[in-house]
Amino acid sequence: MTDRIISWHDAPSRPRYTPPAGAIDAHCHVFGPMADFPFSAKAKYLPEDAGPDMLFALRDHLGFARNVIVQASCHGTDNAATLNAIARSNGRARGVAVVDPAISETDLAALHDGGIRGIRFNFLKRLVDDAPKDRFLEVARRLPEGWHVVIYFEADILEELRPFMDAIPVPLVIDHMGRPDVTQGPDGADMKAFCAFLQSRPDIWFKATCPDRLDPTGDPWNAFAEAVVPLVEEYQDRVLWGTDWPHPNMQDAIPDDGHLVDMIPRIAPTEALQRKLLVDNPMRLYWPEE
Repeated sequence: MTDRIISWHDAPSRPRYTPPAGAIDAHCHVFGPMADFPFSAKAKYLPEDAGPDMLFALRDHLGFARNVIVQASCHGTDNAATLNAIARSNGRARGVAVVDPAISETDLAALHDGGIRGIRFNFLKRLVDDAPKDRFLEVARRLPEGWHVVIYFEADILEELRPFMDAIPVPLVIDHMGRPDVTQGPDGADMKAFCAFLQSRPDIWFKATCPDRLDPTGDPWNAFAEAVVPLVEEYQDRVLWGTDWPHPNMQDAIPDDGHLVDMIPRIAPTEALQRKLLVDNPMRLYWPEE
């Protein structure tokens, strides 16, 4: 694997929608720069650099105030690139790490001091070779106070993962709603199963994100909007939103980030819902001290 890929729009439009003051992009990533932060030898893709300067320029362009930076799988369990971006944010970013389950309490405390507030478990086979549930549970029981676990999976393994997720003793955040088939609509089997999961415990959060990944009908992603709006309304105190920039592995269907922002009022039609989605909810998870 030698060819480096670009998965982000080089000139995203300015959104028509203006986010509320203090809005947070609660799901984004950084890639490198590779010269300073090499990619993992196990990486399944090799991106071009998409570092903090690019991320923060996009944040300002789209009208956001803060970022939650999620460790990208291409960096493995070396969180240095994510920590570097947080350190350069002037307090306007927090993060989610990927860790070796054998990580020490000392190293977890160092991640906390660096702005990390959760760890991510990835169950997408195309991105990771091993996802040891027993070791994941062990580290989940040792997390610093106030942390949560982010889980990325596809809808067809939701039921298989239920016993594992039920055993995690801290709040859960589900990436991209567990990748449902949004073309089934809000009453489709995938959405019904995900709603039942959300109802199983009150501390499961989710990200109403990635229409570009989930909706094969394409921009403006009408199937996504139709399927997701009832979910945001029903679970409005547990929902987050993010761009997913720089859109890992989306090089063949690169979304316009301005259009992604314009999805927000379509899934959260009122100002009150938009404030919860973009400000109140992510602040409770990532900046509870403010």
